[in-house]
Amino acid sequence: MNFLGNLIWLIFGGLATAIGYFFGGLVMMLTIVGIPFGFQLIKIGSLCLWPFGRSFQVDRGNVPGCLFGILNIIWLLIAGLWIALLHIVFGFLLSITIIGIPWGMQHFKLAGFALAPFGRKVDIVG
Repeated sequence: MNFLGNLIWLIFGGLATAIGYFFGGLVMMLTIVGIPFGFQLIKIGSLCLWPFGRSFQVDRGNVPGCLFGILNIIWLLIAGLWIALLHIVFGFLLSITIIGIPWGMQHFKLAGFALAPFGRKVDIVG
């Protein structure tokens, strides 16, 4: 089921969304200040490329004090809130029909990740 869901996701917008995240990440990396934020956009793009069967968790292994918290606040104010709202809107639109509910749930998962990506890592489930 994960492969089929990912394939349908990829064909109907996942590839275009992931390319947008990757391009945005590369543009953010043009400045030194934007490098950490560019890495987070690429991380979101990789999750957006193949979302079924993958999840994210807080990386408790290497937390450098409150740095992740400060970066997440800056991220939330600049881009995170808008990215999350966009994924929530698409999640609601896809969840209108019963067939679109699994893809809507993936958008809700991406919205949660987009709110605070610093300090989280993407894992393959299963």
